Amino acid sequence: MKNLKKKFHFRINLKSRHLLAIMTMFCVSTIAATFASGISTAPLKDAAGMVIVPFETSINQIGSWLTDVRESFREKQVLIAENENLKAEIDNLTTQNNKLLQDQTELERLKQLYNLDEEYSDYPKIAARIISKDPGNWYDNFTINRGSEDGIRVDNNVIAGKGLVGIVTAVGPHWATVRSIIDDSSNVSAMTVGTSDNCVVTGNLELIDEGKLSFQQLYDQEDKVTIGERLVTSNISEKYLEGLFIGYVSDIELETNNLTKAGTVVTPVDFQHLKDVFVITVNKQDAAYQSSSTETEGEGNEE
Repeated sequence: MKNLKKKFHFRINLKSRHLLAIMTMFCVSTIAATFASGISTAPLKDAAGMVIVPFETSINQIGSWLTDVRESFREKQVLIAENENLKAEIDNLTTQNNKLLQDQTELERLKQLYNLDEEYSDYPKIAARIISKDPGNWYDNFTINRGSEDGIRVDNNVIAGKGLVGIVTAVGPHWATVRSIIDDSSNVSAMTVGTSDNCVVTGNLELIDEGKLSFQQLYDQEDKVTIGERLVTSNISEKYLEGLFIGYVSDIELETNNLTKAGTVVTPVDFQHLKDVFVITVNKQDAAYQSSSTETEGEGNEE
């Protein structure tokens, strides 16, 4: 039994130790015999070409494809960087354009205020900025950043754009509230410029969606008042100074009493985008008192 194990172990050891040497010697002998016998290697070359050439071609194609992929990736990265730069430049230009538009709007607004100041140069006034307003789209009641410390008083008239805005209703040291003429509770004694006929302009928050106010109690028996007629504050108004522009007549009809007329007025003031206003710091009562004092002084001088 022991002898059998030794024989088997010897055979396994022989195969494992000498197999590589035997194969190497066989290959070397074959090569040497081939050179000695002068057998042509062309078939071997052909066989090698059939195997190796397609392999090399595939390797070259794969290499070219990888090169193209790398170049495409590089170009993509360049395009992404250029795109980011263009986005940043567009954002910068958009910001500059918005700033220019804001500056242009601000310039137009200041020009309107300047023209308004020139138009009513006879009245002392102070500029104020709106700091809050009632809920809603329209500036029917709002607060300004000027108050009694700046000479603002209740019943001061307020103008903006190209005409009358409203009247001061309450005053604090550094603030004041204004009720505009579009408010439903507003009533303004007005008159036509062409015929001096009196009427009453009332606020209407439904009509203001069309940029209009309403008027009534216009006595015009001779039908002289037509569409396009200018309406201004009347000389008989209790709280509004005379001659402040209200708007243009846009519609007119006979009232149910068949004596007076009613209609609508297009206002020149944008009551949806108010920002700055002028407050006239003299009241109607002040103007009336100054006028009467002047007349009294004149009569005294004549005597």
